[in-house]
Amino acid sequence: MRTPHIVLIHCHDLGTWLSCYGAPHAPTPELERFASEGLVFDQAFATSPLCTPARSALFTGVSPHRNGLMGLTHHGWRYAPGVQTLPELLQGTGVHTTLIGLQHEDPDPCVLGYDEVRGLGFLPRSLQVADEARSWFAEHGRSDDPYLVTIGMWEVHRPWPAEDYDPFPPGDVDVPPYLPDNDETRADLASFYGALRQLDTAIGRVVQAIDQYGDPDNTLVIFTTDHGAAFPGAKGTLYDPGVRVAMIARPPRAWNVPPGRIPGLVTHLDVVPTVLDLCGEQLPAQLEGRSLQPELRGAAERSRRSLYLQKTYHDGYDPIRAVRTDRYKYIRNYTPGPQLKLSKDLEESVTRRGMDDAHLAPRPGEELYALDEDPWESANLAQQPEWRSVRDELAGELDRYMNDLSDPLLAGPVEPPPAPVR
Repeated sequence: MRTPHIVLIHCHDLGTWLSCYGAPHAPTPELERFASEGLVFDQAFATSPLCTPARSALFTGVSPHRNGLMGLTHHGWRYAPGVQTLPELLQGTGVHTTLIGLQHEDPDPCVLGYDEVRGLGFLPRSLQVADEARSWFAEHGRSDDPYLVTIGMWEVHRPWPAEDYDPFPPGDVDVPPYLPDNDETRADLASFYGALRQLDTAIGRVVQAIDQYGDPDNTLVIFTTDHGAAFPGAKGTLYDPGVRVAMIARPPRAWNVPPGRIPGLVTHLDVVPTVLDLCGEQLPAQLEGRSLQPELRGAAERSRRSLYLQKTYHDGYDPIRAVRTDRYKYIRNYTPGPQLKLSKDLEESVTRRGMDDAHLAPRPGEELYALDEDPWESANLAQQPEWRSVRDELAGELDRYMNDLSDPLLAGPVEPPPAPVR
């Protein structure tokens, strides 16, 4: 059996804000078309709601506290000694690895192990990246040797200036229940939708280039994002809007897998095991996820699973850990603070100007949500006597995760890295 080519497309700060994930007015016809040809993972999650930590798990298969990137790389965080990225794990396997566009794991993309880097700087915009990807596939797309191409795009990270993105009509945006439905929120969402429309156009161009110049019969294409959208109550939190992500995969056409939706829990930690498995490689013992090859071949059965979620540093120190099952979410807050600790970009957002200060109420030490009845996590059940047994079971599961994975929070506060220097 031939080793498939693999293309991994990832963007910034999207969450699940797509028409194929229940945002009916999202201007994403290209991703809607891509989803109709592939497999939509309904319950896919990042390990962290922040850019560098989330991507570190995606590209190493281990949690941020184990790979070293517990905060933003431009704040001084670096991979721990001995940690191997996906392109490093593929060295010597005969798989050619290429980075096109954005990465957010290190200030220098050339240290990540790729055979070829077309980085385009730190803030490559999606249409620029799509053009570079098209050029690469026109030159290499039908290579006889297997390849991994990762394609990173800046969108839809804030800001969304009108000179770069034509705003969407404010009256047509989708306002989720965790945001106030007012003029400020709608104006902010209109700008967000403008950036989203441009991202969608770029994704369509990349997929078109793969189909025109590549080998779609033997190419797996995966699309995902790092974490939730940049709105209060999403990015920077361990609530589902902060850590649930779009993940869509189009298997090689030669596999004859019918399109559909995958209902079970999956995580970015599954991507590295999946790629290695498809390339015929042994899975290193340190990997925390599992191969999704059964799902990609249309043969998976749903099984019970829980996910370990974490936040440590963003603008500042904010240690939070959580366990997410298919029915419940248990969150443990390790320091006092407001219910929502907004990063600078969210505090200065148009949406924030239209909010009251309810989110500044003190956060509890523990949170428990019954997701079947409360999918937006609005009713904390942690102190309700009738929910004590569920809380205690999940708290014990979180303790086991932290012990098994040697979470440094067990030893006390986590120190920041040394300040970056030239």
